Amino acid sequence: MHDSFTIAPWHQSLRQLVDVAAGRRPADLVVRGAVWVNVQSRELIPNTDLAVSAGRFAYCGEDASHCVGEDTVIIEADGKYAVPGLCDGHMHIESGMLTPARFAEAIIAHGTTTLFADPHEIANVLGIDGVRLMLNESLMQPINIYMQMPSCAPSAPGLETTGRCITPEDVTEAMAWPGIIGLGEMMNFPDVVAGDQQMLAEIAATQAAGKTVGGHYASLDLGVDFHAYLAGGPADDHEGTRETDAISRVRQGMRSMMRLGSAWYDVASQITAITEKGLDPRHFILCTDDCFCATLVEDGHMDRVVRHAIDCGCAPLVALQMATINVAEHFGLEREIGSIAPGRRADLFLTDCLTELPVSDVFARGRHLASQGKLLIETPRLDWPVAALNTVKLGRTLDAHDFRLKAPNGAASSVRCKVIGVVENQAPTKHLKAILPVCHGFVKSDPEQDICHIALVERHRRTGHVVNALVRGFGYRGSMALASTIAHDSHHMIVVGTDPLLMAQAANRLGTIQGGISLWRDDAEIASVHLPVAGLMSPLPAQEVAATVMQLNTELAACGCQLNNAVMQHSLLALPVIPELRISDLGLVDAVSFKLVSPFDED
Repeated sequence: MHDSFTIAPWHQSLRQLVDVAAGRRPADLVVRGAVWVNVQSRELIPNTDLAVSAGRFAYCGEDASHCVGEDTVIIEADGKYAVPGLCDGHMHIESGMLTPARFAEAIIAHGTTTLFADPHEIANVLGIDGVRLMLNESLMQPINIYMQMPSCAPSAPGLETTGRCITPEDVTEAMAWPGIIGLGEMMNFPDVVAGDQQMLAEIAATQAAGKTVGGHYASLDLGVDFHAYLAGGPADDHEGTRETDAISRVRQGMRSMMRLGSAWYDVASQITAITEKGLDPRHFILCTDDCFCATLVEDGHMDRVVRHAIDCGCAPLVALQMATINVAEHFGLEREIGSIAPGRRADLFLTDCLTELPVSDVFARGRHLASQGKLLIETPRLDWPVAALNTVKLGRTLDAHDFRLKAPNGAASSVRCKVIGVVENQAPTKHLKAILPVCHGFVKSDPEQDICHIALVERHRRTGHVVNALVRGFGYRGSMALASTIAHDSHHMIVVGTDPLLMAQAANRLGTIQGGISLWRDDAEIASVHLPVAGLMSPLPAQEVAATVMQLNTELAACGCQLNNAVMQHSLLALPVIPELRISDLGLVDAVSFKLVSPFDED
């Protein structure tokens, strides 16, 4: 724990807080003349003073002059709204391509002061050791970063192979660590429904520790399987895409988490459960799930999500509740965070507009962290060990032959193939079929049908194994290839392209630089993002990483791709727990029946 940003428990600060509120002791900080955005009562209270001591609110009322001493810092709010620090109820720091310190650095000026992070990306690469590293750096930060112990590494046993596995014993151990708030999203919903011993043991260990079980039900089926999954104990879900998904979850006692990430736009389709159907909004939560560094730099973080919810017709105070007190209550932390009230951590930001949310000043634990978009502090950083920086293990040099899809024996001039169909701005894919030409025994891609090659390269155990299939929806033209070690959730290497030789060159390049994203066109690398920490994150500032990502996006567009955040769409193509068709190191996966299938249509 970094000493300069620690905060004592409320019970250790009781006397100090009482003395300040009673006027017997001066406050450390007083914010004067604010409009108090009270998410407890859902009202705006003008002419409010807020007195802070020991990193917590001591007094919230009309006049805090009795709390002011010679050394008290006075912040004149001048009628600005004082809003509780925003909370992201479900997210993955690794998706920002940034370490926890750099992620915190990127979001503080946007008013986010609390994250509930599931580090299952690094868990798939480094196991419980990776989780501990993420937690260690998170606990050093000036904002609240709570960790959920990953539940599913692998996410779908038997359908993929991870670098490391998470066991029930790992979960039990982690529940005793400071900063672990619960169990990460239980993605393996088929095994929960089937009563799998390991999945139920992980849930039981979390419940026995009195902590929250995160959910992930990525199916449109709301029948018996849905009810069986709920009976298993997941307390929330962020995989809904329809109004009926939000309604069904809330009716069954779950929190419906509506996400707006860099590539997931699931708020508008679900928030009508509140704005039109009139459901109680206190059971809904806003989150990002996956947010790229370029989005953080260009558009913001939870402030962006709240603005979007308001644009979708949600009342501003309701939207703010879904990003503050609702989140805190869900995780049992309503006496610590999520509101401006006595004893709570002094996390707030000032703004002059509740619909656009321009953030002027940000405070966390009573410290002034940012002003007018500029950080006033440095975020402490971990010295990442060598084991976390050398995780791309290809085992051999790859060549063009590795990236060819061999046609079935006896195939003549064409063959009917299964094709992964990309759905823009959504995590699910489509299970498509197409007739493609065969040349010299290998299936050719077809730009006229917008179909190109996709490959999954094993990168954890030096096997040199490559699985090939087909994908549609990126719009790529000409000779190109994109390789990435971000390949949720097992994080092998995904390679998509139109030219097998360039696909090999892109893959080998990532082996050389130990992770990231490499884009090749016409026999040369034209853009790259270096991600040396587990092949997932960069220790550089968000602005620098975002610049390389934005250059990558520009070059992707030049290759013919017009998708919003195509890199994120690439990265999810290996996740076998989200329908309909995926690729893994074991083969092509039907993520509806949860079976490995042939890349060719055999019907």
